Amino acid sequence: MAKRSLMAKGLTASTGMTGDLHEGPPLVAFDFDGTLTVRDSFTAFLKWRVSPARHAIGMIRLFPAAMAYVFDRNRGKIKAAAVREFLKGVSLEQLEREARAFAQSEAPRLFRPDALAVWRRWRAKGAKLVIVTASPDLVVAPFARGLGADVLIGSRLAFDADNRVAGVLLGANCRGAEKVARLRERFGDNMSLAAAYGDTSGDREMLAIAQEKGYRIFRGKPG
Repeated sequence: MAKRSLMAKGLTASTGMTGDLHEGPPLVAFDFDGTLTVRDSFTAFLKWRVSPARHAIGMIRLFPAAMAYVFDRNRGKIKAAAVREFLKGVSLEQLEREARAFAQSEAPRLFRPDALAVWRRWRAKGAKLVIVTASPDLVVAPFARGLGADVLIGSRLAFDADNRVAGVLLGANCRGAEKVARLRERFGDNMSLAAAYGDTSGDREMLAIAQEKGYRIFRGKPG
C-alpha cells in the first residue's frame, strides 16, 4: 500500500520528476548531503522535528548503534536505528508534511551557493539533473522539487500496511556501489554520466563512471 501511495505522489527513488530521461541530453548526478548542502539533511531533519529534550534522549538511545558502527562501519544499520528511534510509527502523510515544512524553513541555511551555481550551469546547458543521496528520498524530495531536479534517487523507508514508518529501510542504503546500481536501474546498464559531484567515499563509485568528476570541489557556505 505504502509503495503504491509513494508512486502516486511521484516520490519513489527511481521515478523521474519531469519526464523520461533515458535518451537525449547529458546526465549529471549530484550527491546531496555535504555536496549541494553544508551538512547532513537527514540528521538535521530528525533534530528539527522534535524537542531538544526528545532529541537528546534519542541520541542517548542510539549510543549502542553508534558504538557498533565504530566496528562494522555499516552506515545502513545506524541509519535504520535512527529511523526506528525517531520515525517509527509516523504516518506517510505526516512525514511528507514535515519534510515540506523542513525544506521551506531550512533550505536557505543548507545549500552551498557554489554548488547551486554549477547546478544552474548544467541546467542552462540542457542537462538532466539527478540527485543521488543516501538520505531518505521522502526527506530530500521537497528540496529536489525546489531545485527542479529531474530525478531523485535516495534511500527508501519501509512502511507498514497502515502507511506508517516501519522502522527499517526498504532495500539497501543508497551509498557507494548502490548509487551506481540505482542509476543503472533507472537509466539502463549503458547509462553514461557527463558529470558527477560528491564529497565522501560513498560517492566514489558514482564519480568513477562520470566523464567529469567533481570530488569535494564545493566549499561555499550560505550567506
